[in-house]
Amino acid sequence: MYILIFCMLRAPEGMQEYQRMAAHFGRDLVQLQHELHRMKVATKEKDYPAEVPKAPDFLVSLRSHTVWEKTPVKLFCTVSGKPNPIVKWYRNNVAIEPLSAPGKYKIENKYGVHSLIISRYDLTKPSKLHFHKGVLSCILFPLLSGIHPSKLEVTLLESFGVTFGTEGESVSLVANMVVVPDLPNLPPEAMWYRDDTLLMPSRWAEMSIGGGVAKLTLPHLNKDDEGLYTLCIWTKDGTAEHSAYLFVKDATPTVAGAPGAPMDVAVFDVNADYVLVSWKPPNTTHEAPITGYFVDRSCKLLYVDVMLKVLFCINKHLIYSCLVYVTIPDPPTNVHATEINKTYIVLNWTPPSPRGRAPVWYLIEKCVGDSHIWQRVNTAVQLRSPRFPVYDMEDKKSYRFRVITVNKYGSSEPSEPTAAIQKVDPYGVPSAPGQVIASRNTKTSAFVQWEPPKHANNLMGYYVDASLVGSKKWFPCNHRPYKHTRFVVHGLVPGDTYVFRVQAVNASGLSEESQDSAPFFIDAALSTPSAPYGISLLNCNGSSMTLAWKRPKNTGGSKITSYYLDKREAESVDWKEVNPSPAAHRTFMVENLTTGVFYEFKIQAANLAGVGLPSEPSKAFACEAWTMAEPGPAYDISFWEVRDTFVLVQWKPPVYAGAGPITGYFVDMAKKGSSDFVAVNAEPVGHCYLKVSGLETGASYVFRVRAVNAKDVGKASDVSDPVCAKALPGTKEIVCGVDEETGDIFLNFEACEVSETSKFTWSKSYKEITESSRVSITSSGRNSKLTFVNAEKEDLGIYSVAVTNTDGVSSSYSVNEEELKKMLELSYNIKHPIVPLKTELNYEILEKGHVRFWVQAMKLSSSVNYRFIVNDKAITSAEGYKISHDASTGIIQMTIEHFTKANEGTYTIQIHDGKAKSQSSLVLVGDAFKGALKEAEFQRKEHIRKQGPHFSEYLSFHVTDDCTVMLVCKLANVKKETTFTWFKDDEEIPVDVPPNPMSGSCSLPIPMFSRKDQGIYKAVLGDDHGKDTSVYDISGKVFEDIINAIASIAGSSASDLVLQCTPEGIRLQCYMKYYTEEMKTSWFHRDSKISSSEKMRIGGTSEMAWMQICEPTDKEKGHYTIEIHDGKKSHSRTFDLSGQGNVQMCYMNYLLSVDRGRVVGGLPDVVTIMEKKSLSLTCTVWGDPSPEVTWFKNEQEVVSDDRYKITFEGGKFASLTINNVYVEDSGKYSINVRNKYGGEFVEITVSVYKQGGDIPEPKLGQMAKPVHSIRNSWIPGMSNPAPGESLSCRV
Repeated sequence: MYILIFCMLRAPEGMQEYQRMAAHFGRDLVQLQHELHRMKVATKEKDYPAEVPKAPDFLVSLRSHTVWEKTPVKLFCTVSGKPNPIVKWYRNNVAIEPLSAPGKYKIENKYGVHSLIISRYDLTKPSKLHFHKGVLSCILFPLLSGIHPSKLEVTLLESFGVTFGTEGESVSLVANMVVVPDLPNLPPEAMWYRDDTLLMPSRWAEMSIGGGVAKLTLPHLNKDDEGLYTLCIWTKDGTAEHSAYLFVKDATPTVAGAPGAPMDVAVFDVNADYVLVSWKPPNTTHEAPITGYFVDRSCKLLYVDVMLKVLFCINKHLIYSCLVYVTIPDPPTNVHATEINKTYIVLNWTPPSPRGRAPVWYLIEKCVGDSHIWQRVNTAVQLRSPRFPVYDMEDKKSYRFRVITVNKYGSSEPSEPTAAIQKVDPYGVPSAPGQVIASRNTKTSAFVQWEPPKHANNLMGYYVDASLVGSKKWFPCNHRPYKHTRFVVHGLVPGDTYVFRVQAVNASGLSEESQDSAPFFIDAALSTPSAPYGISLLNCNGSSMTLAWKRPKNTGGSKITSYYLDKREAESVDWKEVNPSPAAHRTFMVENLTTGVFYEFKIQAANLAGVGLPSEPSKAFACEAWTMAEPGPAYDISFWEVRDTFVLVQWKPPVYAGAGPITGYFVDMAKKGSSDFVAVNAEPVGHCYLKVSGLETGASYVFRVRAVNAKDVGKASDVSDPVCAKALPGTKEIVCGVDEETGDIFLNFEACEVSETSKFTWSKSYKEITESSRVSITSSGRNSKLTFVNAEKEDLGIYSVAVTNTDGVSSSYSVNEEELKKMLELSYNIKHPIVPLKTELNYEILEKGHVRFWVQAMKLSSSVNYRFIVNDKAITSAEGYKISHDASTGIIQMTIEHFTKANEGTYTIQIHDGKAKSQSSLVLVGDAFKGALKEAEFQRKEHIRKQGPHFSEYLSFHVTDDCTVMLVCKLANVKKETTFTWFKDDEEIPVDVPPNPMSGSCSLPIPMFSRKDQGIYKAVLGDDHGKDTSVYDISGKVFEDIINAIASIAGSSASDLVLQCTPEGIRLQCYMKYYTEEMKTSWFHRDSKISSSEKMRIGGTSEMAWMQICEPTDKEKGHYTIEIHDGKKSHSRTFDLSGQGNVQMCYMNYLLSVDRGRVVGGLPDVVTIMEKKSLSLTCTVWGDPSPEVTWFKNEQEVVSDDRYKITFEGGKFASLTINNVYVEDSGKYSINVRNKYGGEFVEITVSVYKQGGDIPEPKLGQMAKPVHSIRNSWIPGMSNPAPGESLSCRV
């Protein structure tokens, strides 16, 4: 028997598609094996006659197969014969020995079905396989000495799956296995393949096996590591294999948008002067097109040494093989191009003969076309090989080349030039691949195939890209060129829809993208469903039975459309159809049964792909009528809303209710593997669902349900399937909201998992909503929305949703009265929308006296409509009114250019934006309107004022560091002709330096400021463009502020208090930068404030403040303080007058001054007199003995004459009379009164003014500082002064 196998090109990456085909054939085999086993068991107790010898024969012969290269092939046949024949497999008349090629062949024999499995079929000549069969023959095989790894029984358990990695990361592929016998010193022999290439252990691929684990570690991933990895382990029957794809994506680029790394870098054409390097370009999806490459090199010293040795040997060989010795070599010959492409050409030539004794090298020259302008090519390379690639040639230009031989003695003549050579692209980029088709593979992958490009042009492979429908963002599916036109794309999201495209790649680059595939929904490939299970009896009336069963665990990716039931009597082996018409639901009443007979049932499910495998036969059910009073079992227990700590259990009520109606249910639960059930609810629940909480996260539980009626608790249901208390990844809950457009209240659910046949089932109180006038349901993709038509209290309750054909995706939401009220309010606001305002209608006064009325909304569209209404009259943009809006800021405004009394009234704005409306009003009457009108008129005048020269800053003051008060102002819009004048109380103030308006500011200094400087100051600015005035009233609060500012500077500069002895007693003095009596100055003695009196006199000059203590006694001892207040803080200085020396000294001076000559009174400090009047200066003097009196003018003694008359009467009255005074008589006059005890020198200032002239202001003069002389006196406790000395005291 022979079979011919045709092989087509196929790489191992396509194995996954065809493993499905093999699995399909395997299911046929399993079904046949199950049937044979059942027949064997059914007939094992029957007696059969003795075996009759029968010649071997094929019941099922081999059939032809067409397969892809490097994919697994499974061949099946069934034989018969008595005794059992021995089957031998041959290939091309050569017996197949599995051990001769470990991992290549696997031979199996199960229940007469023989199979040959060929792994990774090689593309060679079609092979013929045939079988040799013999009768009662036995074939013996030689035994291997010792135990070889191939003698171990190895079964792969959990193995590595599709893996995703990133460049630079580490990845491990692990497979667990069971080894029998498990010998520590003899682990199984494992081989790892990548794309059918055997991997060897290295630092880039670390392999280990032992302890039931085979592991391959790639410590540093590169994109070259991407491919299909296969683990092959020797076993007793051949090899055990497992394959999965490893994807390696690009590492994060150092610069955003940079392309990924090239791969498969190869070096060829290696010689002494150059090497050629090739690589495969990376895939680009969102990056910019590749414009070029950089090539780096790294020289290894060992390689260089070897090259030097080779060169040395060659040169040495040449030296000894030369017969003719020359100095200048001949030119090379046969210069030609051996390789031409679009980037470079490779020149080759024959070395000269003879070439001379010295080593030679070559120079290459080129010229464009037929020109004779030759240009050196290899200027930086000393070329020693007779072969060299030439770059840097322009497109569409032809070149000629010639070569010159050079040694240390000189250079040869140029060789004959080549014919014209033009670089060409022999291939170019491939054309775009053809139609791309996607089909189902698994729940997270898709099988993509495409037509090859019409112009392959030395094709290297393909890149496959994918994009989520609607996202417009592409991502690469593979990162290494894939050689075939079929690819399995992994890592996709179940339930999403994708499109795919393909690019071809060769050495020249990437082709254009193919057309996008049709949108493809990710779901598992269609297959027949698995077998139903859990057949249970719900009711029996003696002639019929009601059955229920559980849905197949695997629906085959399609909705189950029907169920087929078979039955048989328990003692029979023959199955019969229950009903020609299949059941549509998972409950069915089997009729026409015989009372008292035991029946078994089996069920098959059917979907779009066909009828699945039958279930296991049910246990034998007795056909006897149920008459018990308690209810029958509940059934169809299901689990929804599975979360980490709770689960919702649902069931269907019993078919058999017993003697009375069912009043409730008890739910029992137990942990998986335990039979200790505990009741979940203490009281029965009246509905067919119960939320069970308090579960342990990750633990598995089983449940059962017992129905209750008036008689008793009924039979427990079958135990449910185990459920794990763990939420599905990505689980989301129902969200309640209000539609922003329509205002409808809705419940929205987004499923974490859907299939193409999934449906959303909504329920209220866990009863499915089929048709309802109160809600509407819409579903699309992963989302489903339940919308309330007109939400009311009637709609309160628990709403739930479940997604069919998923792993229990579901959720629930409780709509309570409080939340419904909140949603109704929000719904009303949307259905009756208003334009939300950020600010209500307001107004502001602008320049020129314009008045702007404005309102700002939170948001405005470009199609907004509005109108202003003033005193019930609509206003439009016209003369005097400007109306506008800005949608980006939400501002609507109206500007009135001339605001008058007629504009008093109510202002309203009405806004319409789509469906939304809003209104805002402003009442501008009475005092509010008068204030606005006044401000508008002021701004109008201000605008007119600023058209000519004007004050940009009006008059103000500041105090300089020397306590001079400065009146300052700033000017604008001035020119050279602009004048500036200062006035006080409407009288012009003469200034030493004329103001300069062009400087932009003017100032007026007021030195030694005092109360006399109060008044109204005015600055007038003007030219031919206009006039402006600034008025500053220095009085009241302004005067007080100036004095405080002076006090602040003067107080900070105040000196410490000093003591001065005077004839009257003691004087305390405080010097400062400036003092005036208007400053708030206070004196304190022992914390008590001092008021000016005959005993304590307070005064000051422009330089200091003083306090005079007359006739001091011990009572005046203590601390004295002066405080200067500047309105914010006080500046204080203190003096301690408690010391005995100070008081005694001053008291002595006082006693001695009793009899000395002195002026008692009568003389003023300052005298002002008009010209041609008579002046008499008269004073009273004292002294014992009587003093001598002398008058002085400007420190010159005055002698009595006709104009100056000096008199001294009675020793008490001294006078100086000047007749007919003139201006020249002005000056400083003084009187010196003296006797033997001392004297006093007093000064008087005389000012003479002309008749009709201004009377000069009297100025605060300096206090006299008399020097008191004491002669020939003694006081107890004091020593006498020496003769001729004077005693003076100044403290």
